[in-house]
Amino acid sequence: MCARPATPSATTIMPMATVIITTMIITITTTTTATITAMAMTTNTDGDAWREAPLLLWLSPAFPVGAFAYSHGLEWAYEAGDVTDAASLAAWLADLARFGAPHLDATLFAHAFRAAVAADWPALDAVNELAVALAGSAERRLETTAQGAAFRVAVRAAWDCEALARLSARDGEPLAYPVAVAAAAAGCGMALAHAAEAFVVGQFANLVSAATRLGIVGQTAGLKILAGILPELSELAREAAKTSLDDLGACALRSDIAAMRHETQYSRLFRS
Repeated sequence: MCARPATPSATTIMPMATVIITTMIITITTTTTATITAMAMTTNTDGDAWREAPLLLWLSPAFPVGAFAYSHGLEWAYEAGDVTDAASLAAWLADLARFGAPHLDATLFAHAFRAAVAADWPALDAVNELAVALAGSAERRLETTAQGAAFRVAVRAAWDCEALARLSARDGEPLAYPVAVAAAAAGCGMALAHAAEAFVVGQFANLVSAATRLGIVGQTAGLKILAGILPELSELAREAAKTSLDDLGACALRSDIAAMRHETQYSRLFRS
């Protein structure tokens, strides 16, 4: 299990940092309070409000995995004229949630999580191998394995757990990002439902961040798009937990083409 910060006494007045995370901006304000109110999304059934708090850090734009460097083919889709405004971006993201690689990643996350909870290391390795194999292009493979490797290094430095240590025993082998995050979440005793939903939302927040930097939409429009698809992303996380590996499949052909065409795109900001 991950080490847990000591819970401050409710009778002791002390400063508490409240972190508010948007798609691209992290604002930190300091207040003084005598009690701590746990956010509903971080509360486990045993009342341990700290256990899932690391998700706010792991999936933030500031966490050192280099997520800002990947657009998942969106940069080529913008140049090709497929995604040019808020409406086309919202439609593109909705298709990815239903039929694209993020749909696969959510299911792989759930299976990796369960394997880590059961300490079934061969099963965890098998899910990882499948996740890497399902990357449909060189840049998609780079996107998932580079972030997976960086995530493992960063989390092991501060939240080490047996699941990540087992994955680290295979140094030199590619590690898919959803498998790395799932193993860490399971090893830290988080709830699958909360961890999977946070992972899915984090993926799409990063895509909207990329769209903002490309100039497809502004920050306000991007936040509106995220707010609009949150119910669908929550449903994706719930359905992924019930999907078997035999039922895995994706059919977002234009997104896959975008990922491949981006490899030879002449002028670009992103690595994918």
